This record gives sequence, C-alpha cells and structure tokens, in this order.
Amino acid sequence: MGQKVNPTGFRTGIMLDWRSTWYAGKQEFAELLIEDFKIREHVQKFVRKRVKQGRPGISSIRIERTREKVVVYIFSARVGVIIGKKGQEVDKLTKELEDLTHRHIEVKTMEVARPEVDAQLVAEDLADQLEKRQSFRRTMKRGLEQTMEAGAKGIRIQLSGRLGGAEMARCESAMEGSIPLSTLRAKIDYGFTEATTAQGHIGIKVWVNNGDFLDAEGDNNAANAQKSKVSKKPSRKSQR
Repeated sequence: MGQKVNPTGFRTGIMLDWRSTWYAGKQEFAELLIEDFKIREHVQKFVRKRVKQGRPGISSIRIERTREKVVVYIFSARVGVIIGKKGQEVDKLTKELEDLTHRHIEVKTMEVARPEVDAQLVAEDLADQLEKRQSFRRTMKRGLEQTMEAGAKGIRIQLSGRLGGAEMARCESAMEGSIPLSTLRAKIDYGFTEATTAQGHIGIKVWVNNGDFLDAEGDNNAANAQKSKVSKKPSRKSQR
C-alpha cells in the first residue's frame, strides 16, 4: 500500500491556514465541528439549487467564529449566483444558516479570479464534462492544457471508476509539469469530486502546482537562507 497524504492537510499550520478558525474547549468542540460541517453542506446545497447548468463552482468555504457572530467566507467562481439580484440570495442564505445554527451569521463572497488553476474547480469542470458523456481521455487532455496555459507549474489528474463504460473499474492518470508533493514550500492545490454517470460514480482527483509559497508572497526568506549558509572552511595546507 502507498502512503499518501492529503496535500492540503500536509501543509496546514505550516504554509496554509486552517479552513475553520476558532477555539473551543472540550465540551463544545465536537458540537462546533459538526456545526461547521452542516454549514458547508447547506451552502453547497443552496448554491446547487440555483445553478441552472453544471456544478456550484465553490472552491472552498472558510469559517471564522467570534463571541458575537460566525463569518462564512465562500470562495467561488460564480459569485453572482450566490449574491443574486440586489443581494436577495445572500440574505436568504444568511437567514437559513441562522435558523440552522441559532447564531448570528455573516456571509461574505470571495471571487476566484483564476478558476483554471484552482484544483477543486478544475475537478468540478472535469466532472461536468464526464456527466455530458465526453470521452475521459479527451477530458483529461483538455484539463491539462487549460491549466498549463493559465500559468500553472504542473498538474496531475486521476480518474477512478468504470471509465468509458468498461465492465471493470480501473484508474487512469495523466500529468504535465512538476508536482513536488513532498516539498512543503511548493504551493500544491488539491481537489476532489465525483461524477455521476449512467455506469456509476467516477472519482476525480486533481493536484495543481501553483509555484512556490515564498515566491508568491514576495518573501525573501529563501534567498536569505541561501546566503546564510555556512561557508566551507578553506582546507588547511599540509605543513611539510
């Protein structure tokens, strides 16, 4: 068996922040954890009902808790669907979440500027194509090309299931560029979803390499680390 680690969980607390930012004691922790799950699930269902074609297009949902309120950040490529006409849909979503949790909720929408390099959105786009009975090989090739053209350093796609309507389930993968999964400073984005086809579910995993965390943030720690390396001492000449 292979020892595989989720790239997001591997970097959380080191290079990435937690998707739920709050503190609770032992008595409340389990309750708040389940509440976070219910909030994310409800947001997905709410947006899915309002999207006419395709999937919700939600990259991630981040939750921050204070004593006064709960702030829900929705990162999406389809912000207009969530906001609605004159903010009606956001108000409706806020009301539903308040009824669900019995807390004061504030919903904030954040637009994903480049959905082509967001692993979760790439996975959902592939799922849409497979559900429309597109060839899985053509779908994978198109996904690789679009992400690389958008400026990614590398991408890997893995499909598992009854591909092409085959009798036996199998796993197919394709990769372009570099995906250094063990390098913590590498900005690896991971996404997973399932495509519901007539033959059964197809699992879709996507890894996208968006470069280096330190380079992206304009941090000079990497350069400083190289400069501060201990210089090799000159070898002593043997005295004769």
